[in-house]
Amino acid sequence: MSALTSASGSRAARLALSPVAGLAAVVAATLVVRLVFSALAPLTEDEAYYRLWSLRPALGYFDHPPMIAWWIWIGRHLVGDNAVGVRLLPSLGTALTSLAVFDLARQAGFSDRIAARAGVWLNATLLIGLGGAMAVPDVPNALFWTLALSAAFRAVRGHGAWWLAAGAAAGLACLSKYSALFLAPGVLIWLLMTAEGRKSLRTPWPWLAAVVAAAVFAPNVLWNAAHGWLTFSKQFGRVRGSGFEPGYLAKLVGDQFMLLNPLIAIFVGLAVRRRIAWPLLIIGAPFVAYLIIHSLHDAVQGQWPAPIYPLAVIAAAAAAERATGWLGGLRTAAPWVGFAISAAALVFIVLPSDGGLPMRDPARTFRDWPGFFVAVERARAQSGAAWVGAPTYGIAAQLASSPRIHAPAVEIYERERATYETPAERADFSKPGLVVVPGRGTGELALKLCFGSVTALPEIDRGEGPGGLASYAAYLVSRPLDDVERAGCYRPPGSKF
Repeated sequence: MSALTSASGSRAARLALSPVAGLAAVVAATLVVRLVFSALAPLTEDEAYYRLWSLRPALGYFDHPPMIAWWIWIGRHLVGDNAVGVRLLPSLGTALTSLAVFDLARQAGFSDRIAARAGVWLNATLLIGLGGAMAVPDVPNALFWTLALSAAFRAVRGHGAWWLAAGAAAGLACLSKYSALFLAPGVLIWLLMTAEGRKSLRTPWPWLAAVVAAAVFAPNVLWNAAHGWLTFSKQFGRVRGSGFEPGYLAKLVGDQFMLLNPLIAIFVGLAVRRRIAWPLLIIGAPFVAYLIIHSLHDAVQGQWPAPIYPLAVIAAAAAAERATGWLGGLRTAAPWVGFAISAAALVFIVLPSDGGLPMRDPARTFRDWPGFFVAVERARAQSGAAWVGAPTYGIAAQLASSPRIHAPAVEIYERERATYETPAERADFSKPGLVVVPGRGTGELALKLCFGSVTALPEIDRGEGPGGLASYAAYLVSRPLDDVERAGCYRPPGSKF
């Protein structure tokens, strides 16, 4: 009996010390945290916008391909049309990405310990730790990037049919966000630089993978062709630069140093310097090069590099494996620092604010929407407006998503965004409308270029306190000067609204 007890205790100890068990525990715990956060935190403007897409599942939309709308549609039908439903699949997707990182690291030749560390560190980055529950296209994009590369590494190791899975996952990544198109040149460079890769290129499998990826992506291409290349024009138009603004490059570097988690970022730098996990770094290089070029003329949003975070944390985890001295201390501290910052930030977001911060509230995008909706609906009813309008898609989406607003809510400038609207959801611009514009006293001159009658109403505040959340100018507008339903209002050059 004592021998059995000893053996059982030994197995329990091995399980407790297993890197894989540690990763599983972290993935489970962070999934629970994200689901709780999803229930407590209101939707952001972008999430509210993508939720509107999900009401009419399609093969494409103005800003992005359709994957995030499909995910939200599934989540809403599984658990309800609420914040948890909107964020359910993104939360699960982040958990799956963590496991896929482990698998990719193993397929790339690293030990279980390094692979598990990479999966843990992915959740300890601030971008994933804070944003892993958000219903945004970057979440499915990162998942399908990782799955595509995991299948590709399997294929190169002698299992050619895995290229078909890699192609399918790459196509799904392209249906998530067009940055997945950078997968192809990255993988091709990697294959050309290795003997195994060149051998694989002499077989039909990688080329069949390209065909599969194109077939999966084709529905969105056909949708764009039928809609005047709407999304392609929007996204690929970013490539064209105007002017030279190198300050954005410094912002890109600073943002990513923080969002990676500064301690993990140090190990990413070591991996680049020492050429550790270089095949993964090579695969991500074309996308990194694009981001750098883009940052020379325009800002790169912090979440854009999300699909290469799995590659970065694998490289960082490998670079940290033999760290000693102060670097060993950083390796130990890295996940705890990331988890602590993310946890504190998430708690700050979900707790109510008294508006007494000495600075602008960094969680303002989540704050006080219900009260704002009530105030807007009150102003609409008192003014006799038949619809509510806003100059940005995010505010319009928040208004359209609220059951407190008893009238159509629309964005008045980029009407081409509204491919998802039904006739019942469209504003009747022949009747007066209430337009709310962020800022005090803003937007009146631009609105007068669109409507024959523009009357200022009392401003509407969202949140209170010296730091403020947002104040909105409000206008009763009528007698459109053009076909606003079809073409939208004219936005003067250089005008924010």
